[in-house]
Amino acid sequence: MSSNETGQVTGTPDKDYNIIWFVEACLSNVLRLETYIADADRAGDSELADFFRRAQEASRKGADEGKELLTRRLNG
Repeated sequence: MSSNETGQVTGTPDKDYNIIWFVEACLSNVLRLETYIADADRAGDSELADFFRRAQEASRKGADEGKELLTRRLNG
């Protein structure tokens, strides 16, 4: 992926779209990590389950921050 993408490839140079993509990726990660947490719990690996829970919380935080930023930009 080019670091110079400004809409020529995607047709979407809108920075708000980038925030929307980021929020969706974070939320998708939260869902995926739920499976990984369940797998680790079933295997009795609490260290791994806790690791995935921390990662899941970081993804939730990223999604929340992205939603707040998008809201400010769309309302302002």
